[in-house]
Amino acid sequence: MTATASTTALAAPAQEPRARRRRTDAGTVLLGIWGVLGFLFLFFPVLVIVAYSFNEGRLLQSYRGFGLGAYRDALTNSAITSGVQVSIYVGVVSALVAAVLGSLAGVAIARRAGARWIGWLTALLGLVMVTPEIVNAVSLLPWFVTLGTDWGLTPVNSGIIRLVIAHSLFSCAVVTFIVRARMAGLSESLEEAAADLGAPPLRRFLDITFPLMRPAVISGALLSFTLSLDNTVLSSFVSTADATPFPVYVFASVRSSLRPSIAAMSTLMLLLTLVALALVAVVLLGSRKRTGEGMSLASTLAGG
Repeated sequence: MTATASTTALAAPAQEPRARRRRTDAGTVLLGIWGVLGFLFLFFPVLVIVAYSFNEGRLLQSYRGFGLGAYRDALTNSAITSGVQVSIYVGVVSALVAAVLGSLAGVAIARRAGARWIGWLTALLGLVMVTPEIVNAVSLLPWFVTLGTDWGLTPVNSGIIRLVIAHSLFSCAVVTFIVRARMAGLSESLEEAAADLGAPPLRRFLDITFPLMRPAVISGALLSFTLSLDNTVLSSFVSTADATPFPVYVFASVRSSLRPSIAAMSTLMLLLTLVALALVAVVLLGSRKRTGEGMSLASTLAGG
């Protein structure tokens, strides 16, 4: 009787972890289902647009059968293709500008952390990132008008120049924090060794510093490109009639009626954005394999 009681007492604690494990597994499953439902709620409208891009009807709301006519119409519509060309051109130029200025600022913040002006620069860049786009847009528009009309700086009257400047403001801050996060985890020993061997500053930067920060620069530039590609608020304020980006064209079309050709081009732009983000992931993964340092896209954007 005593042996049976002791055996039961020993079996009871062994059964408790199993029950706890079952409860944990059930909670994990419920959280997983909730996460899937959340993602479906967020991305279902995107899936609807992709599905309706194969609509043969004249309007997006009326489905008239499956076909590729919307893609043909989108690629032959001069207004749509012109808007896409402006968006891609502005995205590439603003990404290059942000990559150069943001990289220099990121290296300065990481290597001169004790300087007084570093705190002001970091706060200014952080303010650029948290300021609502509508505030930036309202402030940039009269400033561009003043520069182009009152001060006689005629290049500022160009819609392309305005778009590049407006998009580069936010992109420079993004690239700066990405490069700073990369450089903060790297030792200065290699740069100091090269300086001891007599290498000039430019040679040290090109041969040592830049190869180490290259993944962050590339990922920051690609992210800047994707951010510029779908920027609507700033673009709608600072763009001109001769330079209308695709998001502004879509926003204007919403007031009348959406056609399947817009959904088709939006799907192509979505694919372009996904390709750019995939390139960012590939660059960071390649850097992790070569250097052994865990640098993910999420940690990079968080600045860690």
